[in-house]
Amino acid sequence: MKARAGFLIPGVAALGAFAVLIALGTWQIERKAWKESLLATIDERLAASPTRLPPASEWPRLDAAHDEYRRVAATAEFLNDKEALVYTSGSSFRADVSGPGYWVFTPARVAGGIVMVNRGFVPEGRQDPASRREGQIAGPAEIVGVMRWPEKPGLFTPDNDAVRNIWFARDAAAIAAAKGIVPVAPFYVEQEAPAAPGGWPRVGKLQPSLPNNHLGYALTWYGLALVLAISFGIWVVGRRRRGQDHSFAG
Repeated sequence: MKARAGFLIPGVAALGAFAVLIALGTWQIERKAWKESLLATIDERLAASPTRLPPASEWPRLDAAHDEYRRVAATAEFLNDKEALVYTSGSSFRADVSGPGYWVFTPARVAGGIVMVNRGFVPEGRQDPASRREGQIAGPAEIVGVMRWPEKPGLFTPDNDAVRNIWFARDAAAIAAAKGIVPVAPFYVEQEAPAAPGGWPRVGKLQPSLPNNHLGYALTWYGLALVLAISFGIWVVGRRRRGQDHSFAG
C-alpha cells in the first residue's frame, strides 16, 4: 500500500502534464489546418480579377470572413490634406517593403461614401508630403486594390501619436475618426495600382508569405509527451526494482 501511495502523486502529475502536451500538439495540428485554409483562400482571392468596389449601401453587410482580400477597382478622389502615416518595420505581404518606413493612409471619396486607402509605402525621409508632391494626385483617379479590415493593436503596440500624425496600427476607422471623417467604410483598400507619379508612395501587389510552422510545433509537443512517458516509465521501473531489493534484503 505504501508503495502504491508513493506512485500516486507523481503518476497524477505526469498524467496531467502528458495530457497538456498532447492537447498542445493537437491544437497546433488544428492551427495548421486553419492556416492552410486561410492561405488557400487568400491566394484564390488575390488571383481573381478585380471587380467594382461594392456600393456604400452594401458596406454594412460586408465582413472580413467573406470579403477580405477581394480585389476591387474604384474611381477615387483623394483627400490629400488628411493623410496619415502608419509606421511599419516590414511586411509579410510585400516582399519589396523593408522598414523603417510608413504606409500612407489617405481617405478617398468613392461612389456613395468615403473609404480609407493605403496608398503604399514611403521610407524614412519621405514622411513630409512636400517631399513627394507629384504623388499627391488631384481629381478622380482609377485605382485597383485589395479590401482589408482594420488590425487591432497588440499588447506591445505603441500608442498612436495623432499630434505628429503617426500611427502604429492599420486601424482605418480610428484614423478616420481622428481626422473628423465620418462615416467611413468599415474596411480599407490596399492600393496595388497604378503607381503614383514620382514613385511615392510605392504601391505593390500583395504576395503573402505568412509562416506556417504549426507542424513543427505539433511534433515538438508530441515529442515532449513521448519523452515524458518514457522517462516516467523508466522511473517507475527503477522504483519497483529498488522496492524489490529492499524486500529481499529484509
